Amino acid sequence: MSTDSKVIEITDANFEELVLKSDKTVIIDYWATWCGPCKMLSPIVDELAKEMDGQVVFGKMNVEKNMTGTKYGVSALPTLMFFKGGAKVESIVGVPTKAKLKEKAEALR
Repeated sequence: MSTDSKVIEITDANFEELVLKSDKTVIIDYWATWCGPCKMLSPIVDELAKEMDGQVVFGKMNVEKNMTGTKYGVSALPTLMFFKGGAKVESIVGVPTKAKLKEKAEALR
């Protein structure tokens, strides 16, 4: 993640505070260093985080270092999970187009 990124790092330790207690919709990109499609998705998430700053929160969680994803059913990477009001409301497995991800984010904000 670049220093000017609007994407926050989500971990097991800050998940409750940053995701479950957020007053905004939170979109988490579950990824791993060995995942090729994750590397394709990352710039899309970074771009949308900047474009939608203040409307929704974008976060990334490394599944190699954190176990929270398995609690919510992450079984393939990349997985994008949408949380609203402290509850999982939607998920996308794979690499959606930027337009599709933005449309989903706008619908759930």
